This record gives sequence, structure tokens and C-alpha cells, in this order.
Amino acid sequence: MKPIKLYSFLLALLLSGALSAQTVKNKALAAKILADSRLDTIENRSLRLLSGFAAGTSYGEIWIRDLNTFIIGSLRIHPKEKVRDILLYFFKFQDKDGNIVDGYIPQKKADKSYDPERFIYSDLAPDFAAHKNTVETDQETSLIQAIRKYVDITGDHSILAEKIAGKTVNERIEMAMNFLMKERWSAKYGLITGATTMDWGDVQPEAGSNGVLLNKNTKWAIDVYDNAMFYMAINDFLAIQPKGLKTGQDWRKIAASLKKNIRLHLWMPSKGKYLPHIYLNGSPFSKDFKEEELLYSGGSACAILAGLNTPAEIAVINKQLVNAASKEKHATIGMTVFPPYPLKEFPNMAPYVYQNGGDWTWFGGRFIQGLCKYNFIQEAYTELDPMLERVLKYKGFYEWYEVRTGEPKGSGDFRGEAGVLLDAITDLRKWAKANQ
Repeated sequence: MKPIKLYSFLLALLLSGALSAQTVKNKALAAKILADSRLDTIENRSLRLLSGFAAGTSYGEIWIRDLNTFIIGSLRIHPKEKVRDILLYFFKFQDKDGNIVDGYIPQKKADKSYDPERFIYSDLAPDFAAHKNTVETDQETSLIQAIRKYVDITGDHSILAEKIAGKTVNERIEMAMNFLMKERWSAKYGLITGATTMDWGDVQPEAGSNGVLLNKNTKWAIDVYDNAMFYMAINDFLAIQPKGLKTGQDWRKIAASLKKNIRLHLWMPSKGKYLPHIYLNGSPFSKDFKEEELLYSGGSACAILAGLNTPAEIAVINKQLVNAASKEKHATIGMTVFPPYPLKEFPNMAPYVYQNGGDWTWFGGRFIQGLCKYNFIQEAYTELDPMLERVLKYKGFYEWYEVRTGEPKGSGDFRGEAGVLLDAITDLRKWAKANQ
């Protein structure tokens, strides 16, 4: 039955008292979602692109923060053994302190001309070279989240008992979490730390510094993205661990404390949004710059997915993102920072470029997933629309988009965008099928 005819039929049932107004509304929306052929087109294109694992045409490496966002789609088209091996390589590069690299690449493909000292090698993976942007605090958490997705989809719990250099994957996961507790922990706030970056980004603001590596100029800070990712990772670890597993720490207690402290120190109830940063050794920005007025979309998306906000708070966050996006001609709720940092405050990245106000479906799509999780289906479908349209317009998946012109920028064949759109489409269709 076509959506218009179905709506008329449902309206008749409503008038007869057989259905509630909300049920009629839900059924009409479900019919519209299920009839949207764009979802089929983008799903098929996403799955074709996910035949590979590198982040995109500009990136030869397999990055864990990217793989974590398209592993669900990868498992639809690849044998689980292949995906399992790719995940295990990250543990083969794990340092003794527990930290996890960003990504790895075959040595013969690695571009060592720009900074050969940044490459990391392991006797357990002699054919590969790895790297790590040390300003980030999401490599460990991204890998743990990816492992949980792998286990949930495949049912393969044996990966947790797999031994790498004498330690099981379960032990190595706990090593990774302990690294964050030891090397990236603020006892004062009970939260994890990292370098000052924009939202989920991996570039520091200081001019003349190596933007992606910790150095003497680094300003240490606390943000919601890193902590929401850690909160999710701990819960993912707890969800898949074998019965009776003895852990070195009480991770349930740590997770509860983390949630409490995120809410206490980062959530601003009067403003209905998250504070961009808490600074530990001084701010890199001028005293008259009001950073607390900025809106971070990516950290907000991860906080919602982590279960850190109530439905009422989610509605407020969403309204702010929609209103902010409406101020730029081609922006969606995936615009990284609202508004962008002025160049004088962030010399390493100009306004409207890359992470400084670029529009990233990679995180906008995750916000859509958060809306679906809390039953904001109409909002999710409406706000997904411009993301779908630009994929169709430019006939591909791109790293980010310029909000003033709408032009695609950065890497082409960006698998992160394909992955989050695929997951968002899956969430919408699941709801629609249950409410048709």
C-alpha cells in the first residue's frame, strides 16, 4: 500500500477510534521510511565501499577510530576471520604500558618521507608499520568498542581468549584501560584527559607545534568526547567478559564514578550542553575568548550514545544543533564546532576548515543513531535527509563538507561516513518495520 493511501486508511481507523493518534503518526512515518529508495541506494553503495578497510583514498592505514564506525557493515560482507585478524593486529602493536596505536599499514606502502621517527614497529607484525597521534585519547576506547561489536555480531567469544605474546585479548583490553587510568587520568576530577583539541579532533591549536603530537606546549584538558568514549568502552568490556573473570579493578564502580563526574564537571544544566574543556595546566586561548559558548556536536553525539543524557536533555541538545546548522547554508548537525574557533585562537586550523567547523557525517550520523536509540525517529529521519542528499549529489562518501559551499573535502571513499550512514539506516528501518 502506498504511503498516501496508507495514511488515509489509518486516518479512517483513527476516526473510528481503533487507533491512537500517535500510532497513526508512527505508522505513517514507518511507511515513509520503508518506501524511501534513497536508503537502498546508499546502503548498497556503503557495502560496496566496505570491501576495504583503510579509512579512505587519502589514508592507506587501517585506523581503529574509523574501523570502529564501520565494522558492523564490514561484518556483513567479510568473513569474520578476516575482521578478527585485523582487530588482533592492533594488540600486536600494543605497547608495554597498554596504549594502542591509531593505525597500521604495510611497510612497503608507508610514506616515511614526512616524519620517519613517528613509525612504530613490532616483531609480532614484521610486515607492517604503525603510528599514533598522541594528542588523542580515543584509540584504546575505539578498539574495545570494536571488539564488543565483533563479538556481538559473530558470537565469537574465543577472540577474548586469543593469546598475543603470552597475554589474552581480555588481559590486553584491561591493559589498555589501565593505561588511560594511569597515564591519562585526572585524580582531581575523576575523568580522563588529553591534549586540547576541537571536540573529537586530533590537532592542537598552538602555532609552530606539531599538531598531532604531545609536546612541551601541550595544554592538558578534559572533554566529554574522550570520557564518553571511555564510559562506553568500560561497559562494552563488562558486557562481553566471561563469567567469573577476575579483573584487576572494579570496572563497574569506575564506570559509575565516571558517569557521575561527567555529569558533575562537564554537563551544564542551565545551558543544556557540555562544557568544551576543563583545563589542567592553563588554557591555550586568550582570556576574553568565551569558549564555553561553543557547541560541540561529536562529543554530544557520543555522550548520548553512552547513555549520559535524559530524553529531555537530548531534545534540548538536538534543538541547539539544528538551530546552529541553520545559520550556515549547507550545514547539518554534523558541523563539528558551532561557531568555528577564530584563527587567532586556533592558528593551526582556519575557521570552516577540517575539524574547525567542517561538517562531518562521520559524527552527524552517530548523532542520528543516538536519536534513534531514544526514539526521536521523526527528528532522526528529518536531520538525516541532507546527509543522504549530498552523498547522492556527489556520488560518493567524503571525509567532510564545507558548510558555506556544500563542497566535499578531504578524503574520498571515506569509509567512516559510509559506516555511520549504514548504521543509521539500519536503525531507522528496524524501527519502521516494528511500527508499520
